[in-house]
Amino acid sequence: MEKAFRWEINNFSENKSVMKSDRFSSGGCEWYLCVYPKGKIVDDHLSLFLNVVNFRKLLPGWRRQASFSFVVLNQSGKVLHRTVEKSRLFCAEAPSWGNSKILPLTKLQEDGFLENNKLTIEVNIKVPDEGKSTENEIVVVHGFHVLNSQVVSVSNMFVKHPDVAVDIRSDIREVKTAYMNILLGLVQTLDKPPQSLSETELSNADSELSELTDAGFKLDWLKSKLEEVSLKRKEPSSHLKIELDKEKIESTTAAPAPRVSPFECIDVLIKKFFLACFAGH
Repeated sequence: MEKAFRWEINNFSENKSVMKSDRFSSGGCEWYLCVYPKGKIVDDHLSLFLNVVNFRKLLPGWRRQASFSFVVLNQSGKVLHRTVEKSRLFCAEAPSWGNSKILPLTKLQEDGFLENNKLTIEVNIKVPDEGKSTENEIVVVHGFHVLNSQVVSVSNMFVKHPDVAVDIRSDIREVKTAYMNILLGLVQTLDKPPQSLSETELSNADSELSELTDAGFKLDWLKSKLEEVSLKRKEPSSHLKIELDKEKIESTTAAPAPRVSPFECIDVLIKKFFLACFAGH
C-alpha cells in the first residue's frame, strides 16, 4: 500500500453538499475522493468514497482491481479514524467504492475533536499489475458478461451495430452469455472463406441466426452476410474456374485432325486384303 493522496478540507462543517477532491494518479490510474457530509447517504454519519476519473469515457469492458484504505485526521495530525484495507473491482457498473459510515457526525461536533473546523483525509492504494489478468477473466460489456479475450470482438460489434441487443428478451445473465457466445461463433463462421464451409455449417448458421432473431437480436446485417456467403459457396472456386477456362480455350484453339478421303480408305482396305491372301499361302 502506498500513500497516494492527502486532502485537506477547510471549513468542513460549513459544507452541506458533496465535496470532491482534486484528481490524483496511483497505480497507473486516475482517481478522486468524494465526501458526503450531513448524513446524505447514512443518517448522522460521514461517508467517504474512492472514485475512478471519467469512467464513462474509458474503453468498454474496462476494470481496475484495487486495494485501498482511508485515514481521517484533524489539523494536528491526530488519527480520528482508520478504515481496514479493502480490495474491490472498479468497473462501469461499480466505478465507486468506499465507506458510508466513516464517522458519526456527533463525534465530529465534539469540542476539540475537529480542530479549527479542518479535516484531513489520506488514502492508501495498491493497484495490481493489469498484465496478470487472464483470458478467462469475466468482463461486463454492454450488459453482457464475456471473457476477457472476447472484449474486443464484442466492443467492435456494438460500435458497428449499436442496436444489436436493444430488444433482447432475457435479463438472465447465463442466458445472455449463452446468446452472446452463439452470436460470436456465428460471426466467426461467416468470416471464413465461403468455399471452406460445408452445407452442414451453413445449415447450422441459419438455425442459429433464427434462434438469435427470435430472442430479440437485430441481425439483418448478419442475415445479409449469410446470404452472400451461401451464394459465393455455390460458385466454382477461382482455381477451378481458371482450369475450366483454360481447357475451354485449348479445345477451341487446338489444330483440327487431318481428314482422310474415301478413296484413301478403299486403297488401304485393298492392300490389307491382298496381304491377307498371300499370308494364307
